Amino acid sequence: MRKALFYIILIMISLLFIYPFYWMVIASLTPENELSSLTFLPSYFTLSSYIQMFDKIPIIRSFFNSLFVALSVTTGVLIFGSMVGYALSRLNFKGKKLIFYLIIFTMTLPFQITLIPQYIIIVKFGWVDSYYALIIPYLMNTLAIIMFRQYFKSIPQDLIDAARIDGCSELRIIFRILWPNSIPAIVTIAILTFMATWNEVLWPLIVIRDEHLMTMPQLVTLFAVGGRAESQLGVKLASAVLLALPIIICYLFLQKYFIQSMVSTGLKE
Repeated sequence: MRKALFYIILIMISLLFIYPFYWMVIASLTPENELSSLTFLPSYFTLSSYIQMFDKIPIIRSFFNSLFVALSVTTGVLIFGSMVGYALSRLNFKGKKLIFYLIIFTMTLPFQITLIPQYIIIVKFGWVDSYYALIIPYLMNTLAIIMFRQYFKSIPQDLIDAARIDGCSELRIIFRILWPNSIPAIVTIAILTFMATWNEVLWPLIVIRDEHLMTMPQLVTLFAVGGRAESQLGVKLASAVLLALPIIICYLFLQKYFIQSMVSTGLKE
């Protein structure tokens, strides 16, 4: 009975989280005149909201823009984050702890503090309305550096010493020795970075004005609040479903590595 009660509570909590997304998907397939009733299932399903959305905005182009930006940022964060994390975990040099503490300190700074200086730099470089403005500022990630540092510290030093004796360079040790032994951390960082980049709205709204370069969250936001949806809730929900779908699919396939890494990367000196 105790075990059954435990699972009943877990199922109820899960339903509380799942129902809003379920309603969003069902509402996007519901006729517009039935949305106000909030029924569990509509009288019939229709794709009219999705058809209207595709007619009103270039959602496919924005999807590939978001995919390109998110994958580029994720790749850069994995490469540069692992290099810095390795240096902070396995190399000995003066000021290593100070640098690590400064990196942690940057996590306490709100994004709004660096927003204006960052925008001025982008303007001076002439990167407004370009992919550079969306990718370059996010290639270094504090959380990725910390997670790589902690995970690399859990790998035996003997493995690294053996690679050095065999003539491996430091970069080869990172990408040929440590990466294959850090799959959970890599997957976790990749998921978190991809999600954060994919969902970013404020920065693209500031630096991108060309509709053909807009990311999907930016375009959906402008579509929902800018009047082009013409107050049609179903069309707005259809765009929201397409926006959330890649993240959900990504997490469903990689959740095992995500949980494993979160368990194994506790902060330690």
